[in-house]
Amino acid sequence: MVVQFIDDHRDRFGVEPICRVLTEHHVPIAPSAYYAFKKRPASARAVADAELVVEIERVFWDRKLGRGVSGARKVWHLLKREGIVVARCTVERLMRQQGLRGIRRGKQFITTKPDGAAFRPPDHVQRCFRADRPNELWVVDFTYVPTWSGMAFTAFVTDVFSRRIVGWRTMNRMPTELPLDALEMALWIRDRAGEDVTGLIQHSDAGAQYTALRYSERLADVGAIASIGTVGDSFDNALAETVVGLYKTECVKIDGPFRTVDELELATLSWVHWFNENRLHSSIGYLTPIEKENQYYRENDSQHQPALGQLALH
Repeated sequence: MVVQFIDDHRDRFGVEPICRVLTEHHVPIAPSAYYAFKKRPASARAVADAELVVEIERVFWDRKLGRGVSGARKVWHLLKREGIVVARCTVERLMRQQGLRGIRRGKQFITTKPDGAAFRPPDHVQRCFRADRPNELWVVDFTYVPTWSGMAFTAFVTDVFSRRIVGWRTMNRMPTELPLDALEMALWIRDRAGEDVTGLIQHSDAGAQYTALRYSERLADVGAIASIGTVGDSFDNALAETVVGLYKTECVKIDGPFRTVDELELATLSWVHWFNENRLHSSIGYLTPIEKENQYYRENDSQHQPALGQLALH
């Protein structure tokens, strides 16, 4: 640190005056000691750190890997995937040294507006966001994003087992069609892969869009079961709100502000692809959602694997 300080100021003040002032302030260093240090070859650790920093920064900033939002644990796992074996504490130390840190989610907006007159299905989840297979439990939610041309809205459908976003939709208004279009995408993706969603539980908050008759009828058409939490309690739909929070933090905050809804839609498309294909999720053993589903079908039904592999390209 002392040598770096002298390096930063030597052109302005000179080495000897700086050493004299530092010594007067109880940081003793002689000019000869400074010059001797500068001539000393770099230690093996310093060389290894310098090489590792290059890899850490590459992984951290790569839009397909760390995306500039991953913390030390995920960067460490990403490095391991590439065969770079290093202690996690080393990654943490070097990320601190380089000023790299994972992004953190902030306070979320409230978009739920319950319809008191609408029939509301019971809560079949009871805050237990666990599933033993794909298409056992989906959670849904939507949020709004300000753009220069007005407010935009994005809805998501997430599979609890794999954390995969199976459906999403971005629009410039918030009618029933917004979450319904996201649901239709999810149903289309699963149908294309030859997967049956009969008996699926779809859990949401008590927003009017999710209690609308058209939405409920569409779930009934495919044999899915609606589940809705209590009004005004974010914990009843915590996992879906987590996805929204990650979207705001990892996409909207990083890639915005957006001029138009179309710009936001393109950014959302890119983020969802990264989220499903490349983002490591600690809740599923530092796998990506696609890897988690592929692993399940390899172990339980190999016939599904080719379809999932094809879908991973879209």
